[in-house]
Amino acid sequence: MTASTAATIALEGRFARELPELAVPWQAEPAPAPELLALNEPLAAELGLDAGFLRSAEGVAFLTGAAVPDGATPVAQAYSGHQFGGFSPRLGDGRALLLGELRDPDGATHDLHLKGSGPTPFARAGDGRAVLAAMLREFVISEGMHALGIPSTRSLAVVTTGRAVQREVEFPGAILTRTASSHLRVGSFQFAAATGDVELLRRLADHAIDRHYAHAASAEHPYLALFESVVKAQASLVAKWMLVGFVHGVMNTDNVTISGETIDYGPCAFVDAFDHAAVFSSIDGGGRYAYGNQPVITEWNLARFAETLLSLIDDDADRAVERATEALGDYRAHYSEAWVAGMRTKLGLAATVTDEAVAPLATELLNLLHENRVDFTSFFRALAGVARGGDRPAVLEVEAMGEWAGRWLELSPDAGVMDRVNPVYIPRNHLVEEALTAAAAGDMAPFDALVAVIRRPFDERPGLERYAAGAPDGSGPYTTFCGT
Repeated sequence: MTASTAATIALEGRFARELPELAVPWQAEPAPAPELLALNEPLAAELGLDAGFLRSAEGVAFLTGAAVPDGATPVAQAYSGHQFGGFSPRLGDGRALLLGELRDPDGATHDLHLKGSGPTPFARAGDGRAVLAAMLREFVISEGMHALGIPSTRSLAVVTTGRAVQREVEFPGAILTRTASSHLRVGSFQFAAATGDVELLRRLADHAIDRHYAHAASAEHPYLALFESVVKAQASLVAKWMLVGFVHGVMNTDNVTISGETIDYGPCAFVDAFDHAAVFSSIDGGGRYAYGNQPVITEWNLARFAETLLSLIDDDADRAVERATEALGDYRAHYSEAWVAGMRTKLGLAATVTDEAVAPLATELLNLLHENRVDFTSFFRALAGVARGGDRPAVLEVEAMGEWAGRWLELSPDAGVMDRVNPVYIPRNHLVEEALTAAAAGDMAPFDALVAVIRRPFDERPGLERYAAGAPDGSGPYTTFCGT
């Protein structure tokens, strides 16, 4: 890289320096003909990166890991994970690289991370490459999640590599450049704990505390405070997923962040016709990670996290288990508090309406939406019109739904409040697929248009009706794939 670029972009190597046991120095695989396909200019500005530079040949080399600033130490991170309930002791970044940590103009730290940059020592006989459609999917859905106010990793760029990737057939290959407040996972702690090196585990916990939960350092029991903080963050996160009908698809422990951000958008999707049992992932035949299972799976994953911290929480094993169990016991209350608060706002109800009234009202509504297969996003947006005295959606003419609506209206819902949290536009599954298909054929216009729409999810705009519409009539079951 040129001197001016090196002076502009400084990547720190704190993770690599402080936790070398969890970091394998590595370089990205050269891309034969890289081409920038999608650039998140708003995010680049937030990070203090010059979009003009990123669009240049030197910038594309930076985005693919072919050229990194002087002093940067790219690494593949090591972690373990429970995958669909079974423990895999050695996973790690098989097709990814942490380029380093970037400080934005406000002083906040962000990981700069690649996906699809070639095989690493954790590739497990895989080619380490990524398919273009999967990387574009992560770009659009992570951007949509961010716009909805849901903590998420974010996509900075997608660069095609000029290399075909062989799966069941050949697909165009690509590299995703993304950011996160960190890529520390429950699986990171599982890997450290499995080594039996308590000091490594302690250094990892201290790193996580300093990076995300500084208040825990001064707590009477810092590592218990770390666990409590992650419990609360994950409870809040999954409640936000549930409130917008998002299904992650692969909630393995290596996909559970310590920061409480959504990570690894593989076979994810949004619910159209509401279904508690919605599953979109081709690899989740048993429905382990179905929409309605997400809160309890998060609790299960947090229990696995607790197990890794026991030796740090207390020298006495029984007392450590007791303290961790008590902290985990708060998860359901945290989740319930976050979910009820979110449903209160979605329904436009004032603070004077008690939680004890909101929770059963919301639960009853969701069951009615499930029974009648009502489009989740469209219904809540239309409900604000009902609060204004407008026409009722046809579904509210169903006897049970109409009776529910009558009781809800008696609580004087505020339509303005509802409009601020119930989106008009989300990355709807059929629109995402349409955009990805066009992109694979060389037409990025549908993708760019979709991204522009979902960046303002709550602002209804004329001429964008197709982006607010549910799945087309006759659409069959929607299935997503891991995209590795």
